[in-house]
Parts: sequence; C-alpha cells; structure tokens
Amino acid sequence: MTAEREALRSQEWFGGADETGLLHRAAIRSGLEGHAAVQGRPVIAVTSSGSALNPCNAAMDDRIAGIVAGIESAGGVAVTLPTMTLGEDLMKPSAMLYRNLLAMEVEEYLRSYPIDGVVVTGICDKSLPGGLMGALSADLPTIVHAGGARAAACLAGRDIGTTDVWRLHHERTAGRLTDGAWTDLEDALARQRGGCNVMGTASTMALLIEALGLILPGTAIIPAGDPAGVVAARETGRRAVELVRQDLRPSSLIGRSSFLNAAATLAAIGGSTNAVLHLLALAGRAGVELTLEDLHEAAERVPVVVDVEPAGAHLIQALHRAGGLPATLRSIARHLDLDAWTADGRRLSEVTAAAREPEEPVRGEGAPVTVLPALAVVHGSLALNGAVIKTASASSELLRHEGPALVFDGYHDMRTRIEDPDLDVTPDTVLVLRGCGPVGAPGMPEWGMIPIPPKLATQGVTDMVRITDARMSGTSYGTVVLHVAPEAAVGGALSVVQDGDLIRLDIPSRRLDLLVDQAELDRRTAAWEPQPTAHTRGWTALYRDHVLQADRGCDLDFLVPTAGAPRGLVPPVVGRS
Repeated sequence: MTAEREALRSQEWFGGADETGLLHRAAIRSGLEGHAAVQGRPVIAVTSSGSALNPCNAAMDDRIAGIVAGIESAGGVAVTLPTMTLGEDLMKPSAMLYRNLLAMEVEEYLRSYPIDGVVVTGICDKSLPGGLMGALSADLPTIVHAGGARAAACLAGRDIGTTDVWRLHHERTAGRLTDGAWTDLEDALARQRGGCNVMGTASTMALLIEALGLILPGTAIIPAGDPAGVVAARETGRRAVELVRQDLRPSSLIGRSSFLNAAATLAAIGGSTNAVLHLLALAGRAGVELTLEDLHEAAERVPVVVDVEPAGAHLIQALHRAGGLPATLRSIARHLDLDAWTADGRRLSEVTAAAREPEEPVRGEGAPVTVLPALAVVHGSLALNGAVIKTASASSELLRHEGPALVFDGYHDMRTRIEDPDLDVTPDTVLVLRGCGPVGAPGMPEWGMIPIPPKLATQGVTDMVRITDARMSGTSYGTVVLHVAPEAAVGGALSVVQDGDLIRLDIPSRRLDLLVDQAELDRRTAAWEPQPTAHTRGWTALYRDHVLQADRGCDLDFLVPTAGAPRGLVPPVVGRS
C-alpha cells in the first residue's frame, strides 16, 4: 500500500501550458490564501455542512480547520466544499428525504471540479452516510471525519441524554412531570452542540464507517469540543493526502468483508435501526452485495457488548473513554475479518491487538448487555420483503404477541387521535401507523415510535407493539416494528389493514402476519387505490418516482450501479468552459 500514483486527476485542469491551463491555475490561486501554486499538489475537498439550522454539525468548525491544516502540512491543497445541511431536528418531513440529494451533490462536486480526494465530514444522522454515498460513487480516495457527540444536559442535578427525552415525555403524558420541569429540560437541551450523546444514528454511523475502514481507528466518537478531536482532524487531513499519493480508492480498500465487519459492529453496539438503511445504501453504491438477511445473521451471531443507551445505561462518551471502537472490536474479534484494511493503512488485526482490554461500558461476549440480539428481521404476510425491530430495546414479553389492530393513516391522524380519552385501545392493541414510508410521507420520517396513548400511560402501560412503514430515531426504544416493506403507499399489505384485524408478531420465529382470510385480503387489495399526492414537482417528485424500498436502503434506482458497470468518475473533458 505504498506505491505512488503516476499523475493527479487535478492536473487535467492545471497541468496545461495553454491559455486554458493558465486560466484554471489563476482561478484556483485567486481563491486560495497566499495564492499558492497548485501544480503537482493533491487537491483535497473537505465537505462542510455547518449551519445554525443544524446544531449537531455546527460544532464542526474547529475540526474542519484541523483537517485543512493537516492537508496543507502534508503538501496538499485543501478546498472546502459547502454542502447542504441535513439537520435531523428541524428538516421536515425528514432529513432522510434529502440524504440521496446530498449524495448526488457530493458526487457531482467531485465529478465536475479538479479534485483528487475527499474528506467527508459531519455528525448529524444523514450527513455521513449521504456524503459517503456520493464519495463511494465517485471512487476518489476518500476518508471520513465525524464531529462527535454533545455533552450531557443537566436537569435537577442529573445528566440527561437524548433517549431520556422520550422517557420524560412519557412521564409528562402520564401526568408525572410538571410543565416547569418540561421547560427546564428545553433550556438545558438548548445549550448543546454536537451529535446525540447516546447510541443514536449519528454515533452508530460514525462507528460503522470506522469499522468499514474509512475513519481513523479510535477517532469516530471523540466528543465535540474535545481537543483530541482537532488532533485527529489534522491526522485525517494528512492521511487524505497519503491516500491520493498512493491512489488508494474505496474500491480497492473495502469489499463485502468490510461490510460484514460493519454488520457485526452494528450488532455489538446495539446500534440504530436507521443504520440498516444506510449500510444497505452504502453497499449498493460500493457494488457490494449486502442484504437484510446478512444483518439479521450478524445480530444472531454477535451479542450486544456495548452498554450505551438506549439498549444500555451509559452515554456515548463513556464508550470513547473505554477505548472506543478498537476496544469494542477486540471484544468481538472472532466474528470479524481481521485482514480488512483500516483507514490508517493497518490491518484490523493490528488495531484490535493494540486495543485496550474490555472495560465498562464495553463487555466481553460472556457478559452481554442483553440476551436478546441487537435487532431482528421479520417476514410474513404483513411484510413480504421484510421489516426490522430493535430487539435490544424492546420488551421481552411482547416479542410474541397477538392483538387487534388500531390503524392510523399518517402522522397527523395519529397525533390527532392518540390522546383521545375515548380511543378504543387496550394494552393488547397493536398500533399501526402507515403511509409514512419512503414514498408515502415522502422520505420515511422518524415517526415509528408511536406514543403510548395517555389513557394507558396513566394506568402504567409503558410499551405496546407498534408496526409502521416509517423509521424511528436511533435514540428511541420500545417494541416497534419498522421499515415494513413494501410500504402502504405502493400497495403493500399494510395498506389494507383495518381496525380490529388480528396481527401476530413472533420474533423468535421471525414472523409478522396479518390474520385475515386470504379471500378477504384479495378483495381489499383489488379495491385499493394509491392516494393522490401534492408532491408533483422538484426533488420530491423525482424522489417519489425513483426511491427504492426500505429493504434496499431507500437509494434512488438510477444511482445504484448496474452489474458490470465501471466504478468511479469518467475522465474529465477539460477545456474552455
């Protein structure tokens, strides 16, 4: 892995002695401090998506400055590329709707500009997978740097993580939390920058990308504001230049074994179910075969060994203090391909051998956080192409359950009716939320954790079986079956469920079934018609027409490479613009 490349892609722009080469060199020097020469120096793009609308990524400024400094110190030219900011909290209906647009933006940046390599940055949920999807499609030398989690908020002298918000909302619904305490919680949360401080989607994806070999070992979850993050950022910048000089591209560094290592990691950390969608999409961009079955099998084989909320008890900072991903992978090393490459050029075997012995919150395989697997994939008449449940944060007594359906057609219907004191619901009811999948919402928002109806919460009910074609936040918990495919909006079985229909969930048997006579189902299916949509133009219309279902990662059909198609960018035709 030390051979030098023969020529830089950017020299197609800057190497010419004619007027076009002169104008290209003058243009980039005009944009660089000190009017630096660019000939012979690798040009490294650094994606940047900070915004006041996205407090998670707003904590990235010092890290990006460190990356730029590292690139320059290694003899490269750093160019910052502003990308759209995918803020999970404020972007509606969901940042997931725009993940693929970010991927297209990054790919087209890399295609059209004189760029030799890229550092993808971010932390908020879709920033890293979206940016990396574009980079994998471009197949230029790529490395990723994650911004880290925010510090814990403090309420009444107690540290509060993101998952606690959902628990406190349940307490408020049940009448056990005052309005004053609710306001105090908002004030405490408003002082934080950085990603969610539990094993939500942000931290999950950072750890999985490190497991793939695209984040420097041990750096994925350095907390926001920690000076060590800037040091890691500088090393990331330097490594980006090395990757370009050695022409080390994702296609030569990561393959199916890398993705299976990431699947094992997802199981070990008890990670977000959103990572299922992102891993499938990333594998698709990389031309690697990865299925729901691969992810289920990894969860069956690899126990949850990281004791971090919501599956465990600690915040994500505790995992970093205990050695981060290297310590975690040491604990599950027998389940990994240790010949896989890591982002610093070592084999995974070298990284795990040098890692710390497991200590809380990292456990050995013999003392898992839960006897349940991190997640499970179920099939059946209600989910022909599969659905996902985070078993590690579900209630064991509900993993086998049969009950009558109560159906909500969309988020507004659910929020309007769920608090009705006369709602026809019992603890055995199966709450069904449909019309919220990739096409239905559109964009598959995190609406799946349907609140427990207040009439039951006040009686002490804390969990119910919930089924949806939506997603839920990685910070959420409960017995929630997600990502039902095909979704209701395209005529999946979820579209014909009626109130009172019996639904059977059987996680040990991996089944999710609608217990309705087939003749009746056929009648309902024949009468079903798709709902009209207001989304008839722009990105949303393109998305609805081309998005794949959840079992295929919700990428766009025309962005997934076809069999035998070449990877990466076609050589540029560089001349007068």
